[in-house]
Amino acid sequence: MADFKFELNREGVRELMQSEEMQSVLVSYAKSIKNRAGEGYNVYVGKTRANVSVETKDDDAVKDNLEKNTLLRSLRG
Repeated sequence: MADFKFELNREGVRELMQSEEMQSVLVSYAKSIKNRAGEGYNVYVGKTRANVSVETKDDDAVKDNLEKNTLLRSLRG
């Protein structure tokens, strides 16, 4: 078995995680999750690096999510 050494290109990963392309992929996934969850959920987009979140926007959505695990179930697609 040959020796294998993996070295992470940190600068490349940083560039990738801050790119508009990565942000658009993440936003696409988040919107898909939001659409499956239904009304009462919002997509929030990070400003300094590629990150998104789907959160409740009102009390009805909070109750729905607590009772049915709506966001968790929406991840399955």
